[in-house]
Amino acid sequence: MSVKTIITRQYREKLNQAALKFQSFTLPSEGWIRTTRKALDMSGAQLGRRLGKTRALVSNTEKAELDGGVTLKTMRSMAEAANCRFVYAFVPEESAETIIRRRAREKAKQRVMEASSHMALEQQTISQSQIEFEIERLAENILREQPSCLWDD
Repeated sequence: MSVKTIITRQYREKLNQAALKFQSFTLPSEGWIRTTRKALDMSGAQLGRRLGKTRALVSNTEKAELDGGVTLKTMRSMAEAANCRFVYAFVPEESAETIIRRRAREKAKQRVMEASSHMALEQQTISQSQIEFEIERLAENILREQPSCLWDD
């Protein structure tokens, strides 16, 4: 097994762990800043003072968080001012292997359908079962080889 394969497996495992740990994690309806502040019984003015900022800035940041308009740096400073640690993650909806397998099948289907349409123009059509067989065969080859063009559109 190559070093690259080992490293790729380690990255996939890290992503899969995030999926397992955080799959039920959701953004609170009021956002993390306001939820944390309320859980700590801290006013916006108090959080603002801890940041060296105004209550209005805290309020605007809480609104911006809900709109996705707040920076990671701002989230980190808000968390620290509330004696918390800010973390972020990409949490896949399913395992990395499933995502890659689906993509390989999409690429295989695209290639087989292109070839099939060319064959049809030459009156050399193949059956649906042959098409499905070729898609699966090519998808397995793609998975085995892991070409760098896997995510090219």
